[in-house]
Amino acid sequence: MVLTKIREMVIEGEGEEAVALIKQAMQANISVRDIVSEGLIGAMNVVGPKMASGEMFVPEVLMCAEAMQEGLVYLKPFLKDGDVVSSGKFLIGTVKGDLHDIGKNLVAMMMESSGFEVFNIGIDQSTEAFLEAIEQHKPDIVGLSALLTTTMPAMRDTVNDIREKGIAVKIFVGGAPVSEEFAKEIGADAYCPDAAETVVLAKAMLA
Repeated sequence: MVLTKIREMVIEGEGEEAVALIKQAMQANISVRDIVSEGLIGAMNVVGPKMASGEMFVPEVLMCAEAMQEGLVYLKPFLKDGDVVSSGKFLIGTVKGDLHDIGKNLVAMMMESSGFEVFNIGIDQSTEAFLEAIEQHKPDIVGLSALLTTTMPAMRDTVNDIREKGIAVKIFVGGAPVSEEFAKEIGADAYCPDAAETVVLAKAMLA
């Protein structure tokens, strides 16, 4: 079936082939909603667990996510309200003083590929920038990333300020120096060791 082939091409990171198959599916009057949910998001639902189990590695996952994005870009003009059912809103950024973004961007891509509406506000983001973005986008979950031990205090400060404002949002934290213990200590809702686990935790928390 063509939807199965689309899923396979995305998993293999073959964006052009996936788009060609999407065109075939549309010519066969398969709905855009089914193409997205069963073909594209369906592929990432396979990729996520494979990454978590160590069967797939970051470069392969990035290729899959990029192939999925190619499919979405092609389908965008044909999407109608209701074709893509959002899993929730997810805002992510790297905290003040930290310029790392590869891990953050992978999380953003995986979340978007899994049906979340993602707002990636970039690197070196102050508490004020996070608060402004939360006010603007009204996310269900905020993800804070830190790759340096020296920027972990900024992560703590951002969590504290969000909590002090009484904003009803789940806070996820992750990055090389971050641990489950640190996440609990600063009052985050979840520690995310990798992109695949972030998707799993987010879906479970918003279920």
